[in-house]
This record gives sequence, structure tokens and C-alpha cells, in this order.
Amino acid sequence: MKYPFFTIPALNPVAAQSELNGFLSQKRICHVDREFVAAGEGSFWSFCIGWLDGQGPLLTNPTSSNKRVDYKEVLNEEDFAFYTQLREWRKSIAQRDGTRPYNVFTNEQLAAIVQQKINNRSALRSIEGIGHTRVEKYGEAVLVECKRILQAGSDEANAN
Repeated sequence: MKYPFFTIPALNPVAAQSELNGFLSQKRICHVDREFVAAGEGSFWSFCIGWLDGQGPLLTNPTSSNKRVDYKEVLNEEDFAFYTQLREWRKSIAQRDGTRPYNVFTNEQLAAIVQQKINNRSALRSIEGIGHTRVEKYGEAVLVECKRILQAGSDEANAN
């Protein structure tokens, strides 16, 4: 896999956007990492593009798959309630950080956290797509939230 880097200035992006779009239209893209770098008038977007040589689809993006999973059908009632609360937590974190919810964790990753009863960073890293950076940025927070949700459910069950 090859990894070129592109920067797109925030104030005059047209030429750099054209260069990036031209590159993307001619390569088999595996993934795209992006980061906004705030530096006043020098602010820019930085992109790291993972691509492969060879034939095949020009753009593959696992997050834009047409097959949608209905987690209400996949998860049992208790796990679905847990999953729903994690989605609400993810939404608030994404709003706080000014990013998209799937940049925090995807629906599939949240479902895996619920199904596998993840309770430590090592187990979190074992989920596909959750690497060191995501664990460092969101790992502790999601583990605390999981513990809070499970404790609240336990307290509610004991009250009944």
C-alpha cells in the first residue's frame, strides 16, 4: 500500500482540491485519513490517502457501504438499549469535537463493543478499525461510558 499526503488550504482550496480529486479518480483508494490544522490564515486540511496498485474499483470506502445493518434485529433487547445509549454518547462526543459520529466509532464498532462486553483498552483495540490513535483519543471515555451504562442498568434491575 502507498500513502501520499495532500494539503488543502482553507482560504484558497480550488487548485489543491482539483489535484486531490484528480488523484482519487485514478487510484484504487483503500482509506482516507484527514485532519484539519488550525493555524489562522494558514489553516489547512491534511489528507493521507492509502491506495493500491492494480485493477479494481477506483474508490472503496467501507463507511459508505450500501448494505445497512438493522442492529435492532441483530442485537437482543438489552444489548440494543446499551447500543442506543452508546450512539447518543458518540453523538455528543462528535459534536464536542466538531467531527462526524463515525469518526469517533462506527455503528459496527459500537455493536462489537456491546456484543463483546469490552471493558479494557486491549479488548477495544481487538475490534476491527479501532487502532492506537482511536483508543488514545476515545478509549478511556468509551470504557467509562460503558461502565456507567452497565451500572445504571444493574441499579435499575436491582430496584425492580
